[in-house]
Amino acid sequence: MFKAGGLATAAMIDRFVLTMLACLLAVAPAQAARAEPRTEQGQVRKDIRAGNVRSLREIERKVLPTMPHMQYLGPEYDPAAMAYRLKFIQDGRVVFVDVDARSGAIIGTSR
Repeated sequence: MFKAGGLATAAMIDRFVLTMLACLLAVAPAQAARAEPRTEQGQVRKDIRAGNVRSLREIERKVLPTMPHMQYLGPEYDPAAMAYRLKFIQDGRVVFVDVDARSGAIIGTSR
């Protein structure tokens, strides 16, 4: 790639090394951000351990009996709102039940 010897070659190598170093430093923060992904599951675990929210099992024990004849499809957790969204289906219609994760109170239903 580079010919050995000469001042121009050394300067080119120095510039190349500095350019590569700058590229690596620019990419490093993005790599660090990917090293610790923020997942819903990880965030809800952290919130439960801190005593900020109720567990999904506790929420499900309270809500599922209030949704007779509906098939439960599963939950989502919104860490910003500290709310669970439980998804149900009946006769082809999807129903979402939003639950305050701190109190366990149903805060909304959408059909």
